[in-house]
Amino acid sequence: MSQDQPRQDEQAEAGRSPADQGDLTALRCQIDEIDRKLVQIVSDRARIVVQIGKAKRGDGTPIYAPHREKEVLARAIANNPGPLSDRTIEAIYRELMSGSFSLELPLRVGYLGPQGSFSHVAAIRHFGSSVECDDLHEIDHVFEEVQAKRCHYGLVPYENSIGGGITDTLDAFQLFDVTIYAEALIDVSQTLLTNCPPNEIERIYSKPQIFSQCRQWLSKHYPEAELISMASSSAAVRHTANEPNAAAIGSELAGEIYGVKPLFEHIEDKPNNVTRFLIIATESALPTGEDKTSIMFVTAHKPGALVDVLGVFRDASINLSHIDKRPSGRSNWEYTFFIDCDAHRSDENMAAAIKAAHSHCVSLKVLGSYPRAQRIL
Repeated sequence: MSQDQPRQDEQAEAGRSPADQGDLTALRCQIDEIDRKLVQIVSDRARIVVQIGKAKRGDGTPIYAPHREKEVLARAIANNPGPLSDRTIEAIYRELMSGSFSLELPLRVGYLGPQGSFSHVAAIRHFGSSVECDDLHEIDHVFEEVQAKRCHYGLVPYENSIGGGITDTLDAFQLFDVTIYAEALIDVSQTLLTNCPPNEIERIYSKPQIFSQCRQWLSKHYPEAELISMASSSAAVRHTANEPNAAAIGSELAGEIYGVKPLFEHIEDKPNNVTRFLIIATESALPTGEDKTSIMFVTAHKPGALVDVLGVFRDASINLSHIDKRPSGRSNWEYTFFIDCDAHRSDENMAAAIKAAHSHCVSLKVLGSYPRAQRIL
């Protein structure tokens, strides 16, 4: 909101007739009363949450349960009569659940930093703002902290709708013993942030990949600006905070953290840029009926081995929604393959397919079965 907005609101109210102002006052009174009831209801809910937390700690039940999260969100959205959008209802409930986590047992969630990165954005959108989110600097560090149980959960980028698979995450799965517990789809939108007037921008900072994503927009609006690469978009925003004639491209969250104002939003050349994040843990998620299973395997050294593995899932009528590969690291020209299947490992046909696929592999590991993300956050 601009600095002139409050003055404009005052002028608008001053121009209303006494009858209009009376109607507005009455409506605001209704809002105040509803707000009072809302706070009371939320507090009643929180008191029950405290009891649930005691029960969970007593029998070792995980505080964050993706199958239960999905049930709560689905029920809330099904009960939504409008006019608020389903996305708004989901955001409200994610914050309610975030507050509940902090009452049951404070959760520590590790993410790829620094603060203001899109991984940080993803952690807040998925877990809410009441959960402790820790910048662990490297993807390997997130895996390490979760495996050692120093973090309850970790959030790592897995694939991007434009750039493809995230190689550091694929490699980490070969090194650490963790489970995929849930997934989140995050809208990645680039914002130009600056504390100077638009026509005074001479230098723009960001990651090389982000400059690539915004190339057409930059050539149209700032063809003379010097583009300066940095290690991360959030570091670029932090650097820009106190530098005259400078701007950065990054997340609005980074702007809030480092005190840099958003100037132009959605400046990426290709809209609908979505990154899929995985929530990793040391426990397994229960089936929901709409699940994925991620599998990592190395094929046997025989002709057509990969085709044989994939054929097992085809014959079982299991859809494969993702496939990727990375060098195994054990010998030259040996590859580890990653696939995502639209089924839970406990489903009868899925369990049989996994067993059959083993016969065509040197090694095969189920990385996890987890609820399929329903919406982009």
